[in-house]
This record gives sequence, C-alpha cells and structure tokens, in this order.
Amino acid sequence: MIVIMGATGATGGATLRSLADLGVPSRVLSRDPARLAASLDDRTRALVEVVPADAGDPASLRRAFKGASQLLLTMANGPRQVEYELSALELAELSGIGHVVKISAPAAEPDSPVAISRGHHRIEERLRVAGLTATVLRPYAFMQKLLLLAPGIAAAGLVHGAMGQAPCNYVDCRDIGDVAAAVLTRPEIAGGTYHLTGGRAYSHGELAELLTDLLGRPVRYLDLTPAQFHAHLVERAGMPDWLAAHVVEIQQLATLRPEAPDDIAARLTGRPPRTLEAFLREHLHLFQLAGGGARFRPIDA
Repeated sequence: MIVIMGATGATGGATLRSLADLGVPSRVLSRDPARLAASLDDRTRALVEVVPADAGDPASLRRAFKGASQLLLTMANGPRQVEYELSALELAELSGIGHVVKISAPAAEPDSPVAISRGHHRIEERLRVAGLTATVLRPYAFMQKLLLLAPGIAAAGLVHGAMGQAPCNYVDCRDIGDVAAAVLTRPEIAGGTYHLTGGRAYSHGELAELLTDLLGRPVRYLDLTPAQFHAHLVERAGMPDWLAAHVVEIQQLATLRPEAPDDIAARLTGRPPRTLEAFLREHLHLFQLAGGGARFRPIDA
C-alpha cells in the first residue's frame, strides 16, 4: 500500500490522481477525511482509502502506516515542516515502510541561502540514513503558484517580483505528480535524486510578455528590491512574514544561480512536461476577472 502525506496539497493531490489513472490504490491521510473524500471524483475515490491522521499525532500516524510499503512525503512548507517530516520518517522506518518518496526543493544544502531548503536538507539527510529506499524529488517553481499573481494582474496589469531578468524554472504540479507516481510504481527508477523543471525557464519580464499576448492587454513586470518585495507581500498581498521571506529568498536564489530546464521529467514519464503557455491558457479566466483584485492593493508605479 502507498501512503500519501499531504494529499490535500497540489503535489500530493496530483500524485493520488496520477496513481488512480494507473489503477493503483493509495491511502491518504487527512485531519478531515470526510471533506477530502468528498473532493475526489468517483473514479479516484474508488481507489483511495482516506484515513484520519494528524502529522502532530504520532499515534495516528502509526495506525495510518500499518501495512504500508511506501510513503509519499509532501507536506506544505511551514514553520513545523522539519519537525513533522522527521517524526514521520522515524515512524515510517519503525512501521516497516520500505520506500519513501520525499518532495524536496532546489538548493537543499546545509548552507543554502533559502531557509526552507536548509530544512529540506535536514530531512533528506535523515532519510538517507533511514535504512530504506529513498527517492528525492526536487521540483523548481510550481506553475500553480503563479495563480497567486492573478489578483495583481487583473487589478493593475502588474507582475511584482525581485529577481531582475533572471530565468525561473516553472513546473506543473501535475507533472510532479506523474513523476512521483512513476517512481512509486517502477522500482527500477526508485532511489534517485531528481531535479524537476518544465521545458523552458522564463524571466518575470518574459512572463509578463506572455500574459500580454494571452490577455490581449498590457502586463508588465515591476522589479522591486528584496525589502520592497517583502513589504509588498506582507502588507499588500497578505502573506505571513515567514512565507514572504521564503518567496523573496527563492527569487534571490534565481539571481544567484540562473536556472535552466532539464529533461528529467520527460525521461521519467515518457512525455514532454506541460508548458507554461498551456497552463496559463487553462487558467486565463482567473487573470481576466475585473473583480479579482478587489482586496489587492498594487504598488503604485
């Protein structure tokens, strides 16, 4: 049995749907199992066992891990992520789980300039000495996170950021889910560390140009200093301070280490990754809503 921790998130949800497409059953954990079950389509629900569990409750995890052979660990970034994931790994090892797939992050290094990536490094290091098969997926920027820009673009035609013209790798969470499903069902590719990107890296200026073409109206990139961008995210976009700091660090990382796409996702899934243009077309209505920015205050430019 495959257990998914983080099934309500974008990558966890994508993985359980990818597994269902393959006809593979899974067990997903939730603090609100009825709500999660109700969110699944009939085909997926038939293959998914939803069980009550809380990352902060070891007893509930022990019950959820019973009889499982594999674990997908894809919890949301947050102040207690390291604590929760280290605890889950210890319990997985004690429960006899033989393979863990960990959704990590780029620059997962002890001296990474990104605080959350330093936390991912700690989890990866614990995973490597756990005495089980460890697969680490390191996806770059999620395309789905671009939807957070929709209010600012709808209200003012602005993309805010602090990365100059540095290129940024964008990958669709559904491609991450397809890769995770592949390594969970194909033992011959389990056990590696894989960096995942889309097919092309875009600067924020190029992203604005693409949105201009798709929307048929001007969208431009407003480049801010890191301090200005942090203040914008907290005061105008309503982010908590820790998350705003993370977003700024990720953008600054792109300026320090210019990003280029690779073909790992294509090689593991057997098809090209989804394109950024196709993703934006799919969600274009969110960028067109005139009222989408009602609670969003853009920086005057």
